[in-house]
Amino acid sequence: MSDLRKVVIDGNEVEVDGAMTLIQACGEAGVEIPRFCYHERLSIAGNCRMCLVEVVGGPPKPAASCAMQVRDLRPGPEGQPPVVKTNSPMVKKAREGVMEFLLINHPLDCPICDQGGECDLQDQAMAYGVDFSRFREPKRATDDLDLGPLVETHMTRCISCTRCVRFTTEVAGIHQMGQTGRGEDAEITSYLGETLDSNLQGNIIDLCPVGALVSKPYAFTARPWELTKTESIDVMDGLGSNIRVDTKGREVMRMLPRNHDGVNEEWISDKTRFVWDGLRRQRLDTPYIRENGKLRKADWPEALTAVAAAMKGKKIAGLVGDLAPTEAAFALKALIEGQGGTVECRTDNAALPAGNRSGYVGTAAIEDIDSAEKILLIGTNPKLESPVLNARLRQAWSRGANIARIGAPVDLTYPVEDLGAGRDALANLAVLDENTLVIIGMGALTEADGAAVLGTAMSKSGGKFLVLHTAAGRVGAMDVDATTDGGLKAAVDGADVIYNMGADELDIDAGAFVIYQGSHGDRGAHRADIILPAAAYTEENGLFVNTEGRPQLAQRASFAPGEAKENWAILRALSAELDATLPFDSLGALRTAMIAAHPHLGAIDEVAANDWAPLKAKKMGKASFRYAVSDFYLTNPIARASQLMAELSANAKSRASAALAAE
Repeated sequence: MSDLRKVVIDGNEVEVDGAMTLIQACGEAGVEIPRFCYHERLSIAGNCRMCLVEVVGGPPKPAASCAMQVRDLRPGPEGQPPVVKTNSPMVKKAREGVMEFLLINHPLDCPICDQGGECDLQDQAMAYGVDFSRFREPKRATDDLDLGPLVETHMTRCISCTRCVRFTTEVAGIHQMGQTGRGEDAEITSYLGETLDSNLQGNIIDLCPVGALVSKPYAFTARPWELTKTESIDVMDGLGSNIRVDTKGREVMRMLPRNHDGVNEEWISDKTRFVWDGLRRQRLDTPYIRENGKLRKADWPEALTAVAAAMKGKKIAGLVGDLAPTEAAFALKALIEGQGGTVECRTDNAALPAGNRSGYVGTAAIEDIDSAEKILLIGTNPKLESPVLNARLRQAWSRGANIARIGAPVDLTYPVEDLGAGRDALANLAVLDENTLVIIGMGALTEADGAAVLGTAMSKSGGKFLVLHTAAGRVGAMDVDATTDGGLKAAVDGADVIYNMGADELDIDAGAFVIYQGSHGDRGAHRADIILPAAAYTEENGLFVNTEGRPQLAQRASFAPGEAKENWAILRALSAELDATLPFDSLGALRTAMIAAHPHLGAIDEVAANDWAPLKAKKMGKASFRYAVSDFYLTNPIARASQLMAELSANAKSRASAALAAE
């Protein structure tokens, strides 16, 4: 039940929920309050004092608006609404005093600071500070921390807002940062000099309001005003996090999160944020043709002619890779089936039922995690498969949700009730009520009895069901029916020619002629007889459908290197060579055809309601569940081309195998 209260802010009367803090109420009234320590997704610290306001009739000193609720305000003598002033002389003087204090020890190194141009301290010193300092004593200096290869520290700039401490503790679920000392000896540090052990740690770079925590790989490479900013979608996992890609010329310089409450809130994983160096390395930038066992460079007309000659009159199988946009999957299906072939996107043998959206997407949205009373994880390790979704599960646990797991015990940063590691635990499970959200992972669906596992899980569910995908392009490819009855084996068995569009996670047996269309020289390109270089996800416009079935648009931020072309354009050019020209000449025409065939793909950023159609529960095997992702940092060709991801992977392995001292 809402507790609406009236409050007068700078002469304007607004009605807000009594549980709101004054800083939130001022936001509702359109009044901006400066802040450093306050963040709406973290607990309230109230220690920077920048958000001071005057409460009329209250104490004779300014009040911290982040820590005072509207319901704590006293009404006027005749019961009038309480009055708050945010621009009175008292407030102005208080803000100037706070800013002067904050700058006492701050090293004025803005010209060499990576936060320059995006710094909250700069902006608020300009807006609310004074142009002088009365402080003449020497400034204090502190040692920098080593937090690992991702976050660079300049702790002399730190203003002790504790945002990084609160994020790592509350959201990431690690306890390696804190504040020690008192008074002028207080400093943020990592306990025992530990480096951060989390795949969400890069978010503290965005949270830091000064230049104390900056991105180590991006350091000293660009200024924000030099960068072209493009809104896009991440493809490193199935969540579909909203990101911003910043480019300088043709180079991607960094990736930042965009706020989307329904998907990633405002967090992204470290793989999403730092994988950009993989976009520059091991790229395919010209077509290749294999002759006498060796690849040689070719031009496009020669390569397309060779592909058409290889395909004509043969039995063809088309494979859709994990990072392929939905338009490319739709075009490949039209091209290959036009030649009498078959197409398959379930390249990991996942038992996802074609045509049954409640079976390969589910019926729940990611936001349902927030309100779930009970959550059951089946065969999934969300900490590695989708770290941002795991942070959301942790938030649900902190609000009181009970989380249970069927699968091998692993640390998820929050306590879970282990029901067993194997299929017998799932078989013995009682039917769940509708307040229980079931999340099933790819590890449970990629074994030989995957269909039986999915059927059993659906039969136990009360209707709130979510399939957690590891491949960004999978749901979109399933939506355009890029599937074959009998799955991957049925598609490739007896195929003379395999057209592999970016499927790098599987080994193709000897015998078939392989055409590889992709962006990186990974496993698929090594096996190929002809290579057609394609654009990566930052280099073409594309539609991606995330794990909950939400279509989202990724925009092109830069151009593909050398002779590489967009995925759909390669397929369109090849169709002309095969004398079976596809009926579109532009991405717009392709999207129109795709949405006409599959209308729900036109509802951008909307989660369609799926009819609940449980599969028949069949007899499962006996084995324990295995998780789909074992190495978080090396799950796709872009990540495997990244030097930084290789370093992070090696660090994670050594950390896991480090011998602990006997206690």
